[in-house]
Amino acid sequence: MDANANQTLLDRYFAAFAARDGATMGSCYAADATFRDPVFELEGSDIGAMWRMLCSRGTDLRIASSNRVADAESGGADWEAWYAFSATGRSVHNLVQSRFRFRDGRIVEQVDRFDFWRWSRQALGMPGLLLGWTPLLRNKVRTNAGKALRHFIEAENRRS
Repeated sequence: MDANANQTLLDRYFAAFAARDGATMGSCYAADATFRDPVFELEGSDIGAMWRMLCSRGTDLRIASSNRVADAESGGADWEAWYAFSATGRSVHNLVQSRFRFRDGRIVEQVDRFDFWRWSRQALGMPGLLLGWTPLLRNKVRTNAGKALRHFIEAENRRS
């Protein structure tokens, strides 16, 4: 694919994200894609399920993206998310840097980076302030997020 097609793909992806359209976001990924951030490490259809879960549950989610660039093989973007963390109701403003690899008009790899300690202080309050830098809290958040995603996928499967 050429750079223009990948730029169009990124623009479509972030427009869907801003509209909280997790299904369209999921359609931007290849079947064998991988996704990694400080909370999730996912492959294949689980990536689309994660976005559907986050977009459907984040009714107050607002997204702004910038610096979206793509060439024939890779790309990147910076984005911000504002939302209330569902487990605590606390307000979060997350700053994320995304890096992408493309193949045949789809995302095949996405790596998102954000400051987990900053996020945990906002989302969890005092526990995040005191423990957000530790593997203990990060692993607990990963475990809980993984369980939530499994339950979401099971519920989707029951409906279909």
